[in-house]
Amino acid sequence: MSEENAATPPDVPASSSISPAEALEDKHPANAKTIYLISYPKIIFLYPTFFAALLAGLIIYFGGEIDVQHSRTGEIATLMFLGVLTLNLCVVTFDFPRTTSLTLFFFVAMLIMGAFLTFTYKPDLVPAIGDVFQHLKPWANAQFFFLIAAILFCFYLAVLVTVRYDYWEVRPNELLHHHGFLSDLKRYPAPNLRIDKEINDVFEYMLLRSGRLILHARHETRAIVLDNVLFINHKEQLLTKMLGALQVSVRDDE
Repeated sequence: MSEENAATPPDVPASSSISPAEALEDKHPANAKTIYLISYPKIIFLYPTFFAALLAGLIIYFGGEIDVQHSRTGEIATLMFLGVLTLNLCVVTFDFPRTTSLTLFFFVAMLIMGAFLTFTYKPDLVPAIGDVFQHLKPWANAQFFFLIAAILFCFYLAVLVTVRYDYWEVRPNELLHHHGFLSDLKRYPAPNLRIDKEINDVFEYMLLRSGRLILHARHETRAIVLDNVLFINHKEQLLTKMLGALQVSVRDDE
């Protein structure tokens, strides 16, 4: 799911010459009149699980396997889905701020996959562990996977609706916060706006180019923290072009 698919914010004037989608994908950032910043919930990073469930359901459905419990196709599809789900949950649960942590993650995943393949095809190597892998035959029918995909899809639709009522709008002279079903509005001065960009998780950046923006408005004691802002580097470029002398600092967790 990408930010370009987000619904048009409700308070944009009809006469505006630049729509939110155009502002997000503006090829000439200096011409942008409005920049929209949306903080998304972490569930957006589960889209690989959504596609894995959909693919597994299609494999089993079109595989013509009726008795899924004794179907090798069903077992492989289920194991594939469980593997993607496990990796996806690791991304959502833990932060991998540096390349070293990313390397460690792939190393551990490689060890687990190697052990699985070894004891699956050579169960006599260590009989006690081999028996466990020999009896490990998970399965599920196509309806199960389609329901998982449908549930995630409903959550994504709910996210698209809720972001219409909570988003930030940056203009050359002011920062606006639209929130609430009645379109409550709070204004901040944009001049001298300071921005910190943080990429706290390498995986989340790889999945949706997301990161954290911290806005420091003038005369405001509390910083405005926006987590999971999609295509964060592109947004930083738009903000820099719009506000000119904007001070932008980039921080990566050590």
